[in-house]
Amino acid sequence: MIIVVSGEKKEVKDNLILPELIEQENVEMPEYVTVSINKEFVPSDEKETTVLKEGDVVEFLYFMGGGC
Repeated sequence: MIIVVSGEKKEVKDNLILPELIEQENVEMPEYVTVSINKEFVPSDEKETTVLKEGDVVEFLYFMGGGC
């Protein structure tokens, strides 16, 4: 199936779960990444069981502290 990951179309296996995608994409510090699918944030307690579907748009977001 085809999904979009960080703006790039990717072909992945059917019924891919989010942790598998995180591993395939070599996401740094996966325990700290926030994931959105189709512009909806995935709750932390649902990450392990979220199954991706054809056409999903996935973004990995990192929040950084800092400022003046």
